[in-house]
Amino acid sequence: MSNSSDPAYERFAEMDFADAKPVKAISALARVQSEHASGQEITVPVDDELLARIAACAERSGDDYRTILHNALARCLEAEPEAQ
Repeated sequence: MSNSSDPAYERFAEMDFADAKPVKAISALARVQSEHASGQEITVPVDDELLARIAACAERSGDDYRTILHNALARCLEAEPEAQ
């Protein structure tokens, strides 16, 4: 993907973050992130076509891709009985 639904994307798109530290390496940032985190982070492979559709949906709605994925998964599971 060449762009993002993040409003700050254009401002930072050309910056080189190769030497940037991860958030967890900076205690103050890690603390803020953990205070505002909701849910568990997972990694899921997604094919290019689906990823492009998610990005387009995010751009149209103004939401980020995480919100789009969360809402899609929630809708999909609404009809399913809860796991016991």
